[in-house]
Amino acid sequence: MMARIVALALLALASTSASAAGHKVTLITLDNDPRLERNRVERAYFGHPTGPAADGLAVALREAQLELAAAGTSLAADTVAVASLDAARAAAAQAEKAGQVALVTDLPADWTLAVADAVKLPVLNVGNAEDRLRERDCRPRLFHLIPSERMRADALAQALAAARWGQVLLLTGPSAVDAQRAAVAQAAITRYGLKLAGSKPFKLSADPRERELANPRLLTGGSYDVVWVVDSDGEFARSLPYRTVLPRPVVGDAGLTALAWHAQFERFGAPQVSRRFARASQRAMGASDWAAWMAGKALAAAAAASPKGPAGPFAQALAAVDLDGSKGVSMGFRPWDGQLRQRLLLTDGQGVVAYAPADGILHPKNTLDTLGGDAPEKLCKAR
Repeated sequence: MMARIVALALLALASTSASAAGHKVTLITLDNDPRLERNRVERAYFGHPTGPAADGLAVALREAQLELAAAGTSLAADTVAVASLDAARAAAAQAEKAGQVALVTDLPADWTLAVADAVKLPVLNVGNAEDRLRERDCRPRLFHLIPSERMRADALAQALAAARWGQVLLLTGPSAVDAQRAAVAQAAITRYGLKLAGSKPFKLSADPRERELANPRLLTGGSYDVVWVVDSDGEFARSLPYRTVLPRPVVGDAGLTALAWHAQFERFGAPQVSRRFARASQRAMGASDWAAWMAGKALAAAAAASPKGPAGPFAQALAAVDLDGSKGVSMGFRPWDGQLRQRLLLTDGQGVVAYAPADGILHPKNTLDTLGGDAPEKLCKAR
């Protein structure tokens, strides 16, 4: 009898949803995304995606069906894969023309900006951590679910300060992205009262003249409390722990890292979230998946708050959402840069060791704003 009652309730809600004007969004992704090549996915480097953003978004929209139906609306998502910046811009314009209320992107930074500039719709970034998207290159309707590089660096620096590991040896990879991220790491080191014990470049190379640049023993001489490795590729970093000259911890892109999510997080309903995702997608839930899942939750909350309204009220509702992301804190978008406030998880890859913000970190309004750019240091001129 109970099963029949539930079935009838679901049917009634579905009928209500079908008769109401629904919302539609478009997820724009990178065609043949190199991050999702099989050999990279199999290696599962810290912080790298292991599957498409569409998986997390789909789980969130499926979980929100009853809430949306009760509000008299629905929410559906299409996915478009693009091979160029111009194609991304065209896909965004086409989605707006088709009446979509928002866009979700998992794209390079310049492509993300092209999408945001092509439309007047809210754009939710779930895959790009570059700080410039929140700072000098921000946009008024661009929101970020994935934590920024600065947020992750601040989280690690707070953890090191709390542990009193004050002398940091910084190892930086050869790419331009590594150089940018190393600058962010150095700023976090300074911000939290740590000292740079040394800064050295590394490079994986088949050239015998450069083999010293990839030798952990030669790179980690000297005196320090911890080694911070910046390796966007991931190959060198994963071989560094337990190979340093001194018996010291490694943080950054190996050892201990700060992520939006880890599948072994065991509090605040997180195991249930990870299990639902794994059941639907046949893989473990990672940081990028959590960001896409949160994008779906934010969109669903906005749709429920403006079930029959045009794009304007929907955008206002989106900016004001108050979300539970199974991290034990209430989360919403910062008005000065569009970044989702959130706890970060400190993980060694096997489990969650601690959270950030660290205990003892203070803030006059919200300790979550100690991660990333705070309001007084706002660099975004568009908001």
